[in-house]
Amino acid sequence: MGRADARRARKRGGGRRRAKSKGGIRRFFTWRKLLGGFLAVSLLGVGTFLVLYIAVEIPDAKAEAKAQSNTYTYSDGTPIGRTGRVNRASVPLNRVPRDVQRSFVAAENKTFFQDSGIDLKGTARGLINTVTGGGKQGGSTITQQWVKNYFLSQEQTVSRKAKELIISLKVDQEKTKDEILEGYLNTSYYGRNAYGIRAAAKAYYDVDSDDLTVQQGAYLAALLQAPSQYEWTNATPTSRKLVLQRWNYVLNNMVEMDWLDSGEREGMKFPQPVPPKPALGLGGQAGYLVDAAEQELIASGVDERELKAGGGWNITLAIDKKKQKALEKAVERRLLADLDPEKRKVDANVQPGAVSVDPKKGEVVALYGGRDFVEHQISNATRDDYQPASTFKPLILAAAMENGAQTQDGRPITASTLYDGRSRRPVEGSGTAFAPPNEDNKSYGRITVQRAMNKSVNSVFAQMAVDVGLPEVKETATTLGLDPESGGFHVRPAMSLGVMGASPMDMAGVYATLANHGDKVTPRLVKSAERGEQTADLPDPVGEQAVDRETADSVTSVLRGVVDDGTGSAVRSADLEVAGKTGTSDDNKSAWFAGYTPNLVTAVGLFGEDSAQNGKQVTLRGAGGGGRVDGGGYPAKIWADYTRAALNGKPSGEFDLETGQGAAVPPDPAPTPTTSAPDPEPTRTQESETNTPDPTPTTSAPDTPTPTPSAPTEPPTSSLPPNPDPRPTDEASDGDEPLTDQQE
Repeated sequence: MGRADARRARKRGGGRRRAKSKGGIRRFFTWRKLLGGFLAVSLLGVGTFLVLYIAVEIPDAKAEAKAQSNTYTYSDGTPIGRTGRVNRASVPLNRVPRDVQRSFVAAENKTFFQDSGIDLKGTARGLINTVTGGGKQGGSTITQQWVKNYFLSQEQTVSRKAKELIISLKVDQEKTKDEILEGYLNTSYYGRNAYGIRAAAKAYYDVDSDDLTVQQGAYLAALLQAPSQYEWTNATPTSRKLVLQRWNYVLNNMVEMDWLDSGEREGMKFPQPVPPKPALGLGGQAGYLVDAAEQELIASGVDERELKAGGGWNITLAIDKKKQKALEKAVERRLLADLDPEKRKVDANVQPGAVSVDPKKGEVVALYGGRDFVEHQISNATRDDYQPASTFKPLILAAAMENGAQTQDGRPITASTLYDGRSRRPVEGSGTAFAPPNEDNKSYGRITVQRAMNKSVNSVFAQMAVDVGLPEVKETATTLGLDPESGGFHVRPAMSLGVMGASPMDMAGVYATLANHGDKVTPRLVKSAERGEQTADLPDPVGEQAVDRETADSVTSVLRGVVDDGTGSAVRSADLEVAGKTGTSDDNKSAWFAGYTPNLVTAVGLFGEDSAQNGKQVTLRGAGGGGRVDGGGYPAKIWADYTRAALNGKPSGEFDLETGQGAAVPPDPAPTPTTSAPDPEPTRTQESETNTPDPTPTTSAPDTPTPTPSAPTEPPTSSLPPNPDPRPTDEASDGDEPLTDQQE
């Protein structure tokens, strides 16, 4: 073999090796094999689906007659009430106006009349969400929702989702769209214990289903997304915005689908529902207790639909029956006995509310929601649409101590720090002009923080809030338990007067945190909730440290002075250690007393509400035949009567305080308060030279000062700038009502 032959032989060998190698790869990745694999998987999937489609049958409808009642009991097991009676009366589709039918389709499933009963994308999203632990996921068709409501459970599992898909396909083949829509409207839950469109029409608009308007139908359709959150009567401002957004979304979809004329749509206004009516047997305080417990359970994760339908829950409340009765009697004796609505119209506008908490356990031991749940379904114990007024002042002091704040001239803020207590004194260090009047326009001159708390001096705490920093004050208040999204909770000097919204439940939690040495207390009403082997997962009412113990104990020390020598003197008792604070809002629309002994915290509020004007907030002035209703009046009297009864006449024990502030720093011998003249405030020179209040006649007899060491001699927080306007107020954009000399 020559060289040429050898080269040809090598080339032939290399070619064979390369061909062999290339053939090995193709052996695994030929297009025929890939296509075959794909077809095999597809056939397997189709086969599995066919097997399941044949195997899964449309089950019998769930028997609502088997639904059990929920039982509610006091902490000792004594029954409070029962709920769970299914409120439903099914109607044929022709009893529901066509436009109302379409509003539900526009809200939930715009392709309902064209689809095959399922939404593959929505179902896939729901399955993935379930497998990955993402919780509930929307996207189901009306058919799927009806199948879930009528045939299946509410559990979020892959197997249940798969059944829902197959049954929905079969139902769509066997039933007409009208039959499916009729079933959906009659089984859906709308809130207010209303199941079905007819019950919902009665519950929300007091009409039969065939009398519903398209506007009303759009609201009922919107409710299905979140019945509790979208309940208009009790909705927060944020929830009301969401309700309106959803309502507009439904109507706009109807216009888009040519089911509603655009011109007619433009003139539509939101139809506010009528006030809710309670279930039978929930009169008196029982309805308030059950309603609050239900909301607490739903917030903790209990399925609202099953709870409202009567899911067989045994619910024990932390309510102490004896304390509950004591609170009810205290309200009756100290308030209701004085009211005569037939004689005085204002007496009919007085709405009392109260919450009492064990600060160590964080449990609500007594709650007063109103005179009668049958007559007034809005709970005065949990409503947060009234201002807490001066019960907010301790939170400003807590923020000062927690942040190590200083006055404008660099002095630490403590109970003995001197401030200028003149009425309408302009705050310094703020970009927003603010000069609040004190109660009755009294001026106090140089005054300690302790005495300013005792006498609830607005001008001092307005300046202190600015000294601390308004964002820091809001942060501390939020940490202690107030809702940062509450109406009126703006970061402006007027915040110092407690112009945000708060409920007795909120304030009881805040003061319980102070009583519990700074450990956060979020009041919990439900002690336990069980259904068979299932137990509700309830949050711990006592959490981590909200503020430092010395901060909490120092505020407690100061609040003892309010009772010993201030606006809370009505609750003073030789056998009670008491810390507390009064509050009276602008125009006397609310009056408060929030106070505590070492082992019991109670917040009492009175609210002026004119039911004849759709719940409009009105003044309490003149209620009971008197003048202004102060926090130191009816609220303090109710608090004292209840607390003595709740303690069974026994001493309260002593506060265990760790504070360098002392136990209720005694008041300084400040000059007698005077009524400020309407002239401009003193000039800077006058203040720095004289440092005395305006020389005007006194409004009351001089106080008898408690014997104390010599009065502090340090200067006031700062000297005053000239004030050409004797009555500057916060900016109108603050959203607060105009200040008057009734604010305390």
